Amino acid sequence: MRAERWFDAVSLCQAQGKAYVIATVLGSAGSTPREAGAKMVICDDDTFDTIGGGHLEHEVTRKGRELLLGAKQTQLLEHYPLSSKLGQCCGGAVNVLFEVIVQHTQTLALFGAGHVAHALVPILAQLPLQIHWVDNRPELFVQAPKASNIKPVLLEEPQDHVAQLKSGDWVLVMTHNHQLDYDIVKAALKRADLDYVGMIGSDTKARRFRTRLEHQGTPPPLIDALISPVGLLNIPGKRPIEVAISIAGQIVQQLNSKDAAHSRDEQKQAWKQSKELKAQL
Repeated sequence: MRAERWFDAVSLCQAQGKAYVIATVLGSAGSTPREAGAKMVICDDDTFDTIGGGHLEHEVTRKGRELLLGAKQTQLLEHYPLSSKLGQCCGGAVNVLFEVIVQHTQTLALFGAGHVAHALVPILAQLPLQIHWVDNRPELFVQAPKASNIKPVLLEEPQDHVAQLKSGDWVLVMTHNHQLDYDIVKAALKRADLDYVGMIGSDTKARRFRTRLEHQGTPPPLIDALISPVGLLNIPGKRPIEVAISIAGQIVQQLNSKDAAHSRDEQKQAWKQSKELKAQL
């Protein structure tokens, strides 16, 4: 469901871990499209609510997206005369406050669009994740759940998408083909900079894959990084939704572990900056 008001958009972005900008009309003089306090939310691919439309809103949107490219949490106050230079004839002026909110969003590449994936993706879409959902069968995406943080990726060779991932991204493998699973896992482990590589399957499948990787020269530390079988093993059941809940539970654990580590890093950085400031006094 699309958010229409700015506060609904903020809630949606927070839930999905998406970076956004709140643009607020702080003050105005003369004739202006909207009163002080009007707000809109700007994302990299959409906007929500309005501060009056027209060239003013176009320029504010452009500036908001420029700030998002910096990937830094910040605030900025800009002055906009509503003159012919801006393509408006109101004759007034507004001050707009830009508040850039950058969240630490995790990207998860999910390979496979079978029954378990269709049960799992709606759960994961409610978490602060950007989901690249990769498969080579277009018909399986026809009834795929829709959410702004789900990006279907249709590729003839799904393993090729591994090269497009960024350092620190996560990979979850559950395709319909064991050879394709192996090709994706091998490509992901070879990168060595992906923070999570998991594969669905039995203990027997996992052992065979590890043995095969070893015989093909994959270094033992990289083989040890493969999480398989995935999921919380204390959650029983083989139905797609049961398996999906088990895997989602493990992803939640991973997310919380990462957030805790990031919080500790932020605390260390803040303490370091505090000490440096004291030394300057």
